[in-house]
Amino acid sequence: MRFDILTLFPAIFDGYLGQSLLKKGIDAGLISVQLHDIRRWSRDKHHKVDDRPFGGGPGMILQVEPVVECVEAVQQLAQPQGLQPGHLVMLSPRGRTLNQKIVEELAAKPRLLVLCGRYEGFDERVFDILQPDEISIGDYVLNGGEVAAMAVIDAVIRLIPGVLGDEESSQHDSFSRSNSSSGNRLLEFPQYSRPREFRGHEVPEVLISGNHEQIARWRREQSYLSTRKRRADLLDDSKHISKDEKD
Repeated sequence: MRFDILTLFPAIFDGYLGQSLLKKGIDAGLISVQLHDIRRWSRDKHHKVDDRPFGGGPGMILQVEPVVECVEAVQQLAQPQGLQPGHLVMLSPRGRTLNQKIVEELAAKPRLLVLCGRYEGFDERVFDILQPDEISIGDYVLNGGEVAAMAVIDAVIRLIPGVLGDEESSQHDSFSRSNSSSGNRLLEFPQYSRPREFRGHEVPEVLISGNHEQIARWRREQSYLSTRKRRADLLDDSKHISKDEKD
């Protein structure tokens, strides 16, 4: 899968790209991440890409010309390489809120262009011309879209075959389609490791019983109970949750 990141601050990604699962996926040829500095498409001799908004107001906004021309140029990179132009994602506070369903949707794309904003946002004509898929990672304000872009990438790469050491890991993640019960996307069940006892807190007996059927049932029940306690908004109890899981 290929990610093209369009940003004013490509150096922010240097450390991120060299760590953990993302680096392993890149080294294995499963993931490609290309960085593009929007300033390269500025027509200003000082590479300025922002200006004051018409009508007045605080701060500066990103100009339409360099942003649109940057996106179009990166899309055209696909032609000699036989790639698709890519699905354009813009990190925006007015976008649809990122969740696992959207992550699964994005992971099915062979190429994502991720556009990171700065300052007070974009000239509205950027939206009108490019028609991006606007995505928000939550109802709060960041200094720019780079951190949000990393969140999107981190979530998506977990679903790319071969990236995780254990392919079942993503299936048991909170909110995943596999970790669901007839339409409910549940939080992950509690997990334990050695030691079996620490400061009076013991590992549940069922997990060391060796009975895999009972363990699976316990995990399903705990996922449901954890979700009901912490994120009841995720549940639709009409969808075939067993009586034991509800009790």
